[in-house]
Amino acid sequence: MGELDSAVIALLRKYALQNALEYDGQGQVGSVMGRVMGENPDLRSQAKHLTPAIASQVAEANALATEKGLEHIRSILESESPDALEKKVKERREGLPPLPNAEQGKVVLRFAPNPNGPLSFGHARGVVINAEFARMYDGEVILRYDDTDAVVKPPDPKAYALIEEDFSWLTGQVPNRIIRASDRMEIYLTHAEKTLAENHAYVCECTGDAFKEFRISKTECPCRNRSTEDNLSLWEKMNDGSIQPGGAVIRIKTDMTLANPALRDWPALRIQHANHPMVADRYKVWPLLDFQSAVEDHLQGVTHIVRGKDLMDSTRKQTLLYEKFGWEYPETLYWGRVKIFEFGGFSTSQMKLDIAAGQYSGWDDPRLPTLRAMRRRGYDAGAMRKFWIDLGLTQKDISVPMSTLNSLNAKAVDAEAPRLSFVRNPRSINLDISDIELAKVTLPIHPEHPNKGVREWPLGEGTLTVKIAREDFEVRGAKRLKDFADIEIHHEKTASGWRGDVIRTERVDNTPIIHWLTSNMAQPAVLLLEEEGELIAAEGLLEVNDYPDGTVIQLERMGFAILEGIEDNGARRLVRLHG
Repeated sequence: MGELDSAVIALLRKYALQNALEYDGQGQVGSVMGRVMGENPDLRSQAKHLTPAIASQVAEANALATEKGLEHIRSILESESPDALEKKVKERREGLPPLPNAEQGKVVLRFAPNPNGPLSFGHARGVVINAEFARMYDGEVILRYDDTDAVVKPPDPKAYALIEEDFSWLTGQVPNRIIRASDRMEIYLTHAEKTLAENHAYVCECTGDAFKEFRISKTECPCRNRSTEDNLSLWEKMNDGSIQPGGAVIRIKTDMTLANPALRDWPALRIQHANHPMVADRYKVWPLLDFQSAVEDHLQGVTHIVRGKDLMDSTRKQTLLYEKFGWEYPETLYWGRVKIFEFGGFSTSQMKLDIAAGQYSGWDDPRLPTLRAMRRRGYDAGAMRKFWIDLGLTQKDISVPMSTLNSLNAKAVDAEAPRLSFVRNPRSINLDISDIELAKVTLPIHPEHPNKGVREWPLGEGTLTVKIAREDFEVRGAKRLKDFADIEIHHEKTASGWRGDVIRTERVDNTPIIHWLTSNMAQPAVLLLEEEGELIAAEGLLEVNDYPDGTVIQLERMGFAILEGIEDNGARRLVRLHG
C-alpha cells in the first residue's frame, strides 16, 4: 500500500485526537481503529496497513495532550473537526456490535479462566460475550483452562468440572472445545526452545530488581548477548532442575528503547518447582500467561479475542511474538471494567480463603457473587445473558447496581413464578367464623395469568385459626386478611393463641392488607436471606404446595424466592432472591 490519502490521514488524526481527549492523553490504537472503521467501513480491508499510521497518530495526540494539555487538543478539534466534539445521540443497539473481519462459520473465540475456583458473576461477562459472538457467526467458543501457575494461583482440581457446569448453565450449551493448558506443556516448551534456537529469546539470570534498572535505563542486560548454544545449555539446566526458582527466566527479545516499558524484553517462561495438582512435578519450567496464551490462540485458530482493556499490554507483547513466528494475530476487542456496587472487592482467591475459614458455607453461599450462589438464589441465566449483552463492549469503566440485573431477572421469572404466602415468626389468631357464609378462600396462582388456576384454602366452621407475621400482629388496629376479611385483634392470650373478631368480609375502606395462612394450609419452613451482610435462617410457615425444588416462587409482600429442599427437621427450605 502506498501513501495514505490526505482524507484518510485527516480521519485518523481526528479520532486519535478525540480518543486522547476522552481518555486523558491515554488514547489507544484499538479504540481509534474501531472508530475509523465505523465511519469508513471501506477501510476494513486495509486494517493491517493502517495500524502503523494509526499508532503514529495516537502517539502524537497523546504526546500533545501530555505536553500542552487537553484544552489544546480540544482547540485543535474545534478548528479541524468540530464534529468530533459533538455528543451524538445514537439509536440503542439490540445485541452486540458486529465483529471486525468476521466470516460466517469461521469465527473462533475462547474463554480462558484460571481454574482456582468456580465462575463468578464477573466471569459471566466473558462467557456470555464470547458465546454470543460464536452464536451470531455460527462459530466456535473454546473453554480453555489457563492453569500454568501452581504457585500464586494454584488450580483447584474440583474447579474444572464446576466451571464446565457454570458455563453450560449460563449459555445453555457445552463448549465446542475444552483445553487444559497443563496438558499441553510439551507444546509450549517446544515453542520456547524454538525462540531460543532462532535467537528470538534468551535466558536471563538477572534478578528482578537488576533487570528493572536495565528496563528503566533502556539498556540491554549482559545476558542478552549470549550465544545460542549457551542459551540452549542454560535452558536444559532450567528444565532438569539444576537452576532453582528465581535463578533464570526466558525473555523475548524486543527493543529496550520501546516507549512502553512493559514491552522491553518481556518475560515468557519462569522456573517453578511446585507440585501442580494435575501434572504433579513433571515440569520445572512453566510459561507465563502472555506466552502460553499467545501460542495456544494460534494453534487453536482463534480469530477474535475479547478481553479487558487492562490487557492491552498483553496484546502488544503477543503481537511482537507473533511477528517473530510469522503468525497473524487475532482481531482484538476490549471492554472496560464493570463494578457492581453490592459486590465490592470479591476475588476468587479471597473467597476460597474465607470459605476455608468458615466465613461462608461454600461456593454457593447466597452472599457470594459466584454463579452457583446466584443460581441458588433463583437468578435466571437468560436475564444474566441479557444484562451483559446490553452492557456491550464499551471501553469506559462503569458502575452498575444489582437493581439493573434484578429488574431483568424479575421480568424473566415473574410470568412463571406462582404466588405463595410465607409467615415469618407466626402468631396464631383465633377467629369465630360461625356466621360467615364462606366455605373457602380462593386465591389466584398468578394474578396476571388467570389461566394458571387458583389456590383454595378451606375455612371450616366455628373457630378458624389463622397465622400472621409477628410484625403485623404488633401493629394495633383493624387489618385485612388478604382476599378474605377485615379483622380486629384483641391482645388477650387464649390457650391456643390470641382472640380476634371478623369485622366484615367485604372490602370497604383502606384497611391495611396483611398476608396470612390458615393453620391447615401451613407447613414449617426456613427462609434463608441476607440481612446486613449476615445469612439469616428465618423460621416461619409456608403455604402448603407440591412444587418441586428449584421452582422460583413469589412470596406475598416479600418478593421472589426459590424452593431448595427439606431441612433435617422436615421444614421446607427456601432461599430469598432480592429484587
